[in-house]
Amino acid sequence: MSSFMLKTSRSKSWLGNYKFLISRFSSFSPKTIKRPSGSQFSRSKIYNSSCLSENYRVLASENVVLPRNFSGFAQSIQVIKKRLQPIGDLNFPGLADFGAAISGELKNTNSNTILHQLLTSDSELSHSLKPTFRMLLSLAYVKKYSKIRSVLDAFVKNCKDYPVSLIFHAISVGGDSISVNSVLSDMLVWAYMKHLKTHLGFEAFKRAGDYGFKLSVLSCNPLLSGLVKEGRVRDMEFVYKEMIKRRIQPSLISFNIVINGLCKVGKLNKAGDVLEDMKVRGVSPNVITYNTLINGYCKTAKIGKMYKADAILKEMTANGICPNEVTFNTLIDGFCLDGNVSNAMRVFAEMSKQTVKPNVVTYNVLIDGLCRDGKVSEATALLDQMVDSGLKPNIITYNALINGFCKNKMVKEARKLFDDMPKQGRAPNVTTYNTLVDAHCKDGNLKDAFALLNIMLGKGVFPNVSTYNCLIAGLCRKGDMEAVRNLVSEMANKNLTADLITHNILIDSLCSKGESRKAARLVVDMSRKGLKPSHITYNTLMDGYCREGNLKAALNVRMQMEKAWKLPNVATYNVLIKGLCRKGKLEDANGLLNEMLEKGLVPNRTTYEIVSEEMMEKGFVPDIEGHLYNVKVSS
Repeated sequence: MSSFMLKTSRSKSWLGNYKFLISRFSSFSPKTIKRPSGSQFSRSKIYNSSCLSENYRVLASENVVLPRNFSGFAQSIQVIKKRLQPIGDLNFPGLADFGAAISGELKNTNSNTILHQLLTSDSELSHSLKPTFRMLLSLAYVKKYSKIRSVLDAFVKNCKDYPVSLIFHAISVGGDSISVNSVLSDMLVWAYMKHLKTHLGFEAFKRAGDYGFKLSVLSCNPLLSGLVKEGRVRDMEFVYKEMIKRRIQPSLISFNIVINGLCKVGKLNKAGDVLEDMKVRGVSPNVITYNTLINGYCKTAKIGKMYKADAILKEMTANGICPNEVTFNTLIDGFCLDGNVSNAMRVFAEMSKQTVKPNVVTYNVLIDGLCRDGKVSEATALLDQMVDSGLKPNIITYNALINGFCKNKMVKEARKLFDDMPKQGRAPNVTTYNTLVDAHCKDGNLKDAFALLNIMLGKGVFPNVSTYNCLIAGLCRKGDMEAVRNLVSEMANKNLTADLITHNILIDSLCSKGESRKAARLVVDMSRKGLKPSHITYNTLMDGYCREGNLKAALNVRMQMEKAWKLPNVATYNVLIKGLCRKGKLEDANGLLNEMLEKGLVPNRTTYEIVSEEMMEKGFVPDIEGHLYNVKVSS
């Protein structure tokens, strides 16, 4: 029998005179019971809803929705009964038995079924939410928090995204306890973040503040992290400030997330302020805090960044926090990217003093830095040291060394290392092949370059766009445009789309042959394909026109460039200044030089060579209108 029956005589008489509507649950059939007579209950005590709190008014209404899977229902009945006692001499006959019977009937239904039955209603949206949150509030009163999490988890995962405003309305009208409503709101934010619904989690956070519901750091931390992952750092800052304002004490994790978010967008001063803030609040920074700050400075393009990163390392050790391999690897990488390999080696030595063992990443970063600095022999020695320490070089190690050999025109040594890779149990990847193909092409050895292409195909390593770009560039240097067209067709047949670099190579080739108009048509063509021309594209085309003596066309290209929201850089000015000088328009060239300085662009070696060779050697002394001091400082 699907409908339940209460066994005691008292409960039967009560149910026989009272109406409950439980139509939302499949295991119950709707049961209509008459309202109790006046002789049984005082109508003024029971049906005067103004005497009842909003939480329990539903007991005296004609439509009562009872959750099926409500393990704490018997307890909540006692709580409800206790709360109703102050109204008067109230006695629900068989109330304990009633709760026990419902608990027994509903114990086998899971949270998803409850939600489905509660929310698949023909009533209005706001009305369909109320039963759900009445149930959740009742669970909160008896501290069934695991059940609340389960129901809210199903609610967020399976139900459509209800407007957060309506959900908070349902919470507020369902209960008058701020602490209970706060628990529910906190778990709602947590559920949103568990299911990566950051936009709803953020909205719920703001609504909770509007209603005066206090959240916990356990829900705020996932929200902070989610906002950082989505790049919404301003919103993350808002949440952090609101946490302080609402007296939600941030944890160490909270501070680390905020510092990480600020460092990611280059707000390093603010990140430093948060570090000081956490100290004031009695939260001690850990190695992750300092590593995050160091990484922030190492990745920024600001002048003096590595000095600041080094200072953070010193502060870290002074505070008794031991740097780990991540700390040292970050600093070494930062110095290498900054072109300061000597300092990178200093940090590497300090790493050993601190008894922190270098790992594969440490050696890879240093080997790559040394190779880029032209110190290939030192990089090779470091490889030997790496092997002696028991570490096995990986594909990144070999690629860094092969690239170093190739950049320093040591192609034979690169090829020897390449041939040795299989013996060491390392198979070359597409990057390895591309590096060698490019080196052979730049060396004018196209035969070996194409031989490598065949080898990689035979090994099952598929060429990518970069492979073809290397070959196309080599063929363009040779002037074999027929072979270039064949390669472009081959790319298309292999579903490889020519990218920006491909087009830049072709544009450069056409301009070097005095065919700048054809190159200009290629620029138009690439724009139609959805490829945005880069500074290199525009500068190459301008240089082509300047070499042909067509300054008007070159200046028009500059206008097109600016319309495309690309401001001229130092290379742009160098091209145009040189073009004007070669046409004898030295005054105009001088004007462009001043314009460049006024825009805060720092002249490079090429600029000085142009001024020296094209102006001063021809007897023209440039008038840089008070910029002389700035030029000297920049040089």
